[in-house]
Amino acid sequence: MAGIGIGESDFKGLRLRENYYIDKTMYIKDIIDNESRVILVTRPRRFGKTLNMSMLRYYFDCTRKNTKELFHGLKILEQDEKYTSKQGAYPCIYLTLKDLSDSTFEKMLLSLQTAIHEMYLEHRYLLDSDMIYPEEKARIEDILWLRTDENILKNSVRELSKYLNRNFDRPVIMLIDEYDVPLQSAYVHGFYEQAIEFFKTFFGVTFKDNPYLEKTVLTGVSRVAKESIFSGANNFNVYTVLDDEFSDDFGITEEEMDKIIKDFDIHDQKDDIRKWYDGYTIGNTTGIYNPWSILNYLTRLQLVPYWVNTSSNDLIKLILKNSTTIKKQMELLLKGEEIEVPINLETVIAGIENNENNIWGLLLGTGYLKVTQVVDLPNKIYRVKLPNYEIKLLFEEIIRDWFNDKVIGNNLRTILKDLVTLNFEEFEEKFKILTAQMFSYMDVGENTAENFYHAFVLGMLVGLKDTYYVNSNRESGMGRYDIMLEPKDKNGNSFIMEFKVYKKDKEATIEETIQNAKKQIEDRNYEENLRMRGFGNITKMVFAFRGKEVKIEVF
Repeated sequence: MAGIGIGESDFKGLRLRENYYIDKTMYIKDIIDNESRVILVTRPRRFGKTLNMSMLRYYFDCTRKNTKELFHGLKILEQDEKYTSKQGAYPCIYLTLKDLSDSTFEKMLLSLQTAIHEMYLEHRYLLDSDMIYPEEKARIEDILWLRTDENILKNSVRELSKYLNRNFDRPVIMLIDEYDVPLQSAYVHGFYEQAIEFFKTFFGVTFKDNPYLEKTVLTGVSRVAKESIFSGANNFNVYTVLDDEFSDDFGITEEEMDKIIKDFDIHDQKDDIRKWYDGYTIGNTTGIYNPWSILNYLTRLQLVPYWVNTSSNDLIKLILKNSTTIKKQMELLLKGEEIEVPINLETVIAGIENNENNIWGLLLGTGYLKVTQVVDLPNKIYRVKLPNYEIKLLFEEIIRDWFNDKVIGNNLRTILKDLVTLNFEEFEEKFKILTAQMFSYMDVGENTAENFYHAFVLGMLVGLKDTYYVNSNRESGMGRYDIMLEPKDKNGNSFIMEFKVYKKDKEATIEETIQNAKKQIEDRNYEENLRMRGFGNITKMVFAFRGKEVKIEVF
């Protein structure tokens, strides 16, 4: 059995070492068939983007000798001459921006300088070419010796395409990998506007009316709004996880997974593997597995998170922690439910945590959600859910970090322990501290209490997941309770909780709010559901809010 090339993103290295390879060479055919001059394909990280770009590079590049053997036995060489004649037919420019995840604009420019240097180093043979003018060779040497400024960097890719086109008398294929890494990093670290201004010029100069290019392929995780950096690109098309084009060229399809299971003789693990790492949908192709997680599982044979631990998830954590609009939906997602949300995959990163359409679009495009149904295509409304167990664990970690880092230190665990052991005096004291600290991180307004309520439910979903089923807004008796905690051990303590906000036009005091809530619990017989299923130790609780003040009554 061929070995597993974990983290191998160089097509040549993988093939020469005879590592296990899932044949994705029909991506080459799909690129050739696509009539767009500039193609942007967005997929989640670690879904094979860089390996596929490397494959394109080795297939098309006319400067690389004896590469046909790398494709021996693969599907692309079974195609007709329209496709096989393209092998070794073009000079190629390959630029990766994956290392531009810097904390300042100045550091980002230095990283770009290094990336451009490496790009030019691949073509230093141009210094010996009679087709390159002396002053052009001087500019090439400046880049090779890292003597560059912003203006040189902005023009460097277009200049190289001109040199290659003249030297080989052929149009150039350009491959730009992880184009959006510097933009996402810039937003997280606070220099987004500088980065946008720079890259708008950088890509504008590179693409606009560039006569030297045959085709450009870009990859990234997110689709940044075209007008922000690609306004100068002609015949530009973007293919996201909602599009059928290239839908089976990334990730592991169900058919490919069946072959893997057979090759590695892991039939008895198929259901567990599906639960952990399956669940993605791209276009109309369903049942796509996360390739990074699968390859790591094949190496270690352990069902643990792999993909979610390959980066810091900084942008996702920043958005989810700062947003005050999606806590209720997150609660439903953690319960395994589907939700209807607006999706905008043309992400405008600036201020994204305040734009629900962009939040859900980024989560979908980056692999944290999957579409289950198109609800209203003209208005871009979709049903989505968490794709698998690995992603569910990440959401739980983000929520746990949110509580621990920004709210109450490590006290959430002790608060919940006081609750389930009926230590109500300690619980109430700590809960009041919790509300004061959480409210200080939320927008003050009419929805503050509701945001707190859903945040608290999220905390319970994570903190009590091993011992309790946490239900909210479900029917019981003659109404809907706010929260019901149902112990997995029927001998444990059950809880019914009602959250009420004091309304001065309806109630004289907060004590009256409490009494009204107690009456609602009793009149609507919220405990009926629990008693009918054999739960006896039931505690009823009222949480009454007046601004940042909270009072609790247990009965």
